[in-house]
Amino acid sequence: MSSLAAGSTGFAAPKGLAKIILGASTGTLIEWYDFYIFGSLTSVLAVKFYPPGNDTFALIAYLATFAMGFLVRPFGALFFGCVGDLMGRRIAFIATLGIMGTATASIGLLPTYQTAGWFSPVALIVIRMLQGLAIGGEYGGAAVYVAEHVPDNRRGFYTSFLQMTAGLGLVVSLGVILTTEHFMTAASFQQWGWRLPFLISIALVGISLYIRFRMKESPIFSHMKASGTGCKTPIRDAFGKWVNLKQVLISLFGAAAGQSVVSYTGMFFALFYLQNIVRVNAHTSNVIVAVAIIAAQPLYPMVGALSDRIGRKKIMMAGMLLFVVCVFPVYKAMQRAAGNNVVTVGSTKDRVTGDIHLTPLMPDPSSGTLVPASEASHPNEAALIFLIWLQTVFSILTYAPIAAYLVEAFPARVRYTSVSLPYHIGNGVFGGLLPMIGVSLCASTGNIYAGLFYPVAVTSLSFVVGMIFLKESRGTLIWNEMLTERKESWQIPAPVPAPVAAE
Repeated sequence: MSSLAAGSTGFAAPKGLAKIILGASTGTLIEWYDFYIFGSLTSVLAVKFYPPGNDTFALIAYLATFAMGFLVRPFGALFFGCVGDLMGRRIAFIATLGIMGTATASIGLLPTYQTAGWFSPVALIVIRMLQGLAIGGEYGGAAVYVAEHVPDNRRGFYTSFLQMTAGLGLVVSLGVILTTEHFMTAASFQQWGWRLPFLISIALVGISLYIRFRMKESPIFSHMKASGTGCKTPIRDAFGKWVNLKQVLISLFGAAAGQSVVSYTGMFFALFYLQNIVRVNAHTSNVIVAVAIIAAQPLYPMVGALSDRIGRKKIMMAGMLLFVVCVFPVYKAMQRAAGNNVVTVGSTKDRVTGDIHLTPLMPDPSSGTLVPASEASHPNEAALIFLIWLQTVFSILTYAPIAAYLVEAFPARVRYTSVSLPYHIGNGVFGGLLPMIGVSLCASTGNIYAGLFYPVAVTSLSFVVGMIFLKESRGTLIWNEMLTERKESWQIPAPVPAPVAAE
């Protein structure tokens, strides 16, 4: 008799679920923390690891290194997806956390260009690629692992806790940097203090690895292994069969691409807009974004639970539609709340590096001519927090249900591979391109809102594709899929009208 009894056994008890979610979420939060630390210290690290004497070149080279982490994420998704579908979910996401932790600690120990010459930037690029590969495998493993322990009718609620880690990782990284800067002089931080946020992650990773090593394999994967129904060729089965490849493409263009740009606009582009367009100083803008993200965190389980009741598709599509309709008014309100009347941007392009320099411009009160904008002296911080919070709400509507949807959209034997690839193409490529495209659009048009054209276009595409092709996954019984042990288990299980009783 299988260990998976219909509808009520196989998934963990509530007490056990808390440990499972903690282990998966803590590791994922640390992965995001490590990833964000690299981006948050751009201005400090750019001149440490590249040739001195040309700060612009150093900055561009560093940003290109940062972008490498996004571009390799789909490859990490494929590699660790195969590991997860062949060898087990637990093994794969222990490996991703170990790689990420080792890579991040290595940056904290890496000699600078002044000490080691060209070894330093080359090593940094390799480390950055390892970080991107690890992130590519981490999310899919954590999402699948949690989802394969929980009842069918509470999957949205339980997986939503995992979704909270992206925003919290950004907040923790900013908090660690600000705290480190607070307890040392600026000169000390520039000289050696920047290493501490990277080295602190060693302790965090150690704790999370201890938790993960004590966790057992997913019961669904254990059942497949014991019954001999697992997948031996995950890439071929996931992408070589049209029924599954079609679902991968629908999940990418109808969900993940839109979700990524909505989320990245609310976190990354909003911070860029505050600091570089309406000229709110860096410390204040960091605090504004951090407070807004923290204030929105309780909405994750609420939205996840709602998706268990009314469906994943309705909520994700609602979030995308609200974003498309509201994002321009929100950013116009942010411009007014900054209070320094920035109306356009000028730009210059470095002839050597191609780097784009934006100069926010405001009307001179006496002459009416456009002059470089002064730093916002008295921004309406409460209004800005609310406006960033509102963008985070749009993000949560698209992001909180997506883990449950992706897990339910694919069969168990190729689930890790199938979930990881559309998610990381969406977030690594569509989301990763947002800062560069946003800056380029602002520079080429002079329009301070032009950076929003790209995320609105991608989100609109996802909304149309999702409304037409995305099928509601709520009610998919992944436990029943294993009980039937179908020989054609690569086919997508059809949703059933009502969820299984969980309690």
